[in-house]
Amino acid sequence: MLKISFKNFIRSKSLLLGLLFLLIAGGIGLFTGGRFLQKQRENIEKTTHSQEESIKRNVQFVNKEMGLLLYYLRFALVNETPNLTALSIGQRDVNPSIQSVTIRNLEAQKYDTDLVNPMQLLLGNLDFGFVLIYLFPLIIIALSYNLISEEKEEGTWALVLSQTGSATKMLGQKFSIRFSSILAVYVALILTAFFSLQLPFDSAFLGIVAIGFSYLSFWFSISWLVISFQKHSSFNAQILLAAWVLLTVVAPAMVNNWVINTYPTPEAIATTVAQRDGYHRKWDTDKNATMTAFYSHYPQFRAFSLPDKTFNWLWYYAMQQMGDDDAQHEAAELTEKLTRREQVSNQIAAFIPTLHIQLKMNALCQSSMANHVQFLDSLTRFHEQKRLFFYPKIFADAPVLAENWDVFKVEYFKENRRVDWLSLLLPLAIYTLILSGWAWVNLRKI
Repeated sequence: MLKISFKNFIRSKSLLLGLLFLLIAGGIGLFTGGRFLQKQRENIEKTTHSQEESIKRNVQFVNKEMGLLLYYLRFALVNETPNLTALSIGQRDVNPSIQSVTIRNLEAQKYDTDLVNPMQLLLGNLDFGFVLIYLFPLIIIALSYNLISEEKEEGTWALVLSQTGSATKMLGQKFSIRFSSILAVYVALILTAFFSLQLPFDSAFLGIVAIGFSYLSFWFSISWLVISFQKHSSFNAQILLAAWVLLTVVAPAMVNNWVINTYPTPEAIATTVAQRDGYHRKWDTDKNATMTAFYSHYPQFRAFSLPDKTFNWLWYYAMQQMGDDDAQHEAAELTEKLTRREQVSNQIAAFIPTLHIQLKMNALCQSSMANHVQFLDSLTRFHEQKRLFFYPKIFADAPVLAENWDVFKVEYFKENRRVDWLSLLLPLAIYTLILSGWAWVNLRKI
């Protein structure tokens, strides 16, 4: 019976076209991810070259005052993009992976981003994650919605029952053929990605493989349940397509809107206003008040007294620092809101499989909002490190040419994330078992 079912399956040109469509779409998704990685590498190379050339040029022409030189020099921090990001680009096309900053006020520079075509951001990227989350379920529905109803509508159901010892076993064989064909396409794409994108064989990669398999099993369990009610083909198709629209479009959009409205971020503009206001007010504020606040923040610099000049670099960089200090409260609240959004989204996603796999894939591929927040935190530490290194040299008016400027290279931030296998796979496994068990009970009644 299994051999006959397999022959009937491969004779269906429409079904084979569906599998071919997945292979082509998946190939395009991998190509898109590969191009994204290539663009990231090119940007890093350009940034590295630009920083080296900028430092050499400015040191050559601005070599009299350390404070004036540091006004112009930029130092780059790169959010390392692992090859696995090609599978799920996530937030990486919106949030910059490279930040070049001066040692002046940080908050004015932290949220600078690349110029990107807004239509491209609206449409998003057709990466492998998109193909897996949105297109694979459609083909699963097309392959399985009429397993029982087709036999009934063609008047061959009674004959099939008379020739097999168990209707459940026969349907299980048909389902296993379809599941195996979808799984074969998935494995083919994963292997293609592994070799073409040179993915590391680590826990994150295994997590992607495992959650993809669990997600496909979940959609087969939904199809299995719907056909177990033995309704007409049109009814099955409508229910399954409605489930697809609900789970892939409606539910994620509702969650996104709820999270945004529940955790609004007026601090985004408030941080900019507070920083700029705090900085510009210092031009009209008594210098001694500015220096008192600065020495309170950095007591180690009290040894540098304010020169009796109209303008000096000690006061100027103290003024810059106070701009960041004045915006510190708003900046902390903004970071907390973004982190809270990510946490709440993950909690709700445990009840929405499509949102769950999307967020987990982004996390595994280091393209989530949490990754970007960590990168911004690392940028703050990076900026502070540069300030503490250069402030004494600026305040002491150290000679520019005495500094070894060749040591200032582009630095990297790398997220260290452990795979939480329980939270990764448990929600999908529970839903798959419940739906499959319900379907099995229904089919036992045949």
